[in-house]
Amino acid sequence: MRRRFVTLLFMLAILVSACGSNEPSVTATPLPSETPIIPPALTSTPIVPLAILILPADLDPEASNLYQKTVYDLAQASGMRFQVRNSMTPEELAEPGLQIVVAFPPDPGIAALAAAAPNVQFLAINIPGVSAAGNVSALGDNSQTDITAFLAGYTAAMITDEYHIGMMMPKDDPDAQRAAAAFRNGMIYYCGLCRVIFFPAFCLVENLQSCYPQYIDIPSDEDPARYGPYADYLILQRDVDTIFVHPGVAEPDLLTYIGTTGVSLIGTFLPEERPGGWVMTIQPDVIKAIQNAWPQLMAGEGGLSVQSPLGLSDIDPTLLPPGKQRLVQETLDNLQNGLIFTGSTP
Repeated sequence: MRRRFVTLLFMLAILVSACGSNEPSVTATPLPSETPIIPPALTSTPIVPLAILILPADLDPEASNLYQKTVYDLAQASGMRFQVRNSMTPEELAEPGLQIVVAFPPDPGIAALAAAAPNVQFLAINIPGVSAAGNVSALGDNSQTDITAFLAGYTAAMITDEYHIGMMMPKDDPDAQRAAAAFRNGMIYYCGLCRVIFFPAFCLVENLQSCYPQYIDIPSDEDPARYGPYADYLILQRDVDTIFVHPGVAEPDLLTYIGTTGVSLIGTFLPEERPGGWVMTIQPDVIKAIQNAWPQLMAGEGGLSVQSPLGLSDIDPTLLPPGKQRLVQETLDNLQNGLIFTGSTP
């Protein structure tokens, strides 16, 4: 009996231990330590440099677009912002980051603007009365007439039968006299002795050793409205087929008149209405001049007298085919690189 009682107690003990609590034990979570929060340091946003182009509102749209694209491309390549304006006041120079101002005529007041912003570089493009000084750089009248005339003589001889070429120029003008010598040397550079097969009558009558080029001087007091008869002298009496007009007498009405005569024409600027027979324009390449000056302006260098290289434009491929145009361009490059001398001392 006693053994049964012990056995019963033992079995009860086993049952009690098997029915224990199933609740999970609680593990204490450590409290997080307090870490001080440090606010980010305030840093100023860097100012992007700015280039401004000042153009007159009435500028020819094609030229305006070309100048805007040129300065825009330079500014973008330099990591700068770009703006175009028609005018500017000294108060507007406070524009953040302003670094370069390129201005075309009429004069927007370069002297006052430059004095008000000595740390800004200004480039004046063909603005009368503005010269290079301080923080003002200037591209002025540097048309290099001797090179222009030499190239005109070279080109005229290349495209004209029997080298019947001529030049119109102002009388008693030293620059024009140098240009006349360069014009002749350009012809000689192309054709040497430039021998003709059929001598014009005037050449035989006057017993000239060299028939061409022919020249006509226009007096300084002559009315520009009467320039036409001077062109007639070359065309009718001297049998000239291609004319170069010196910039000193290159009136638009004269160029237009020559264009009606059937001769070919080379000049330093193209009138608003293109004359007939216009071969090409030889003129300073303002775009290239701005591109050449840009690195120095970016470096903060001022007071530069910017030399504008010459370029060819308004080319008529029917009068100057691509092959001949290539030769003309090569000759121009050699002239500007000092490999060909104009010999323009009269």
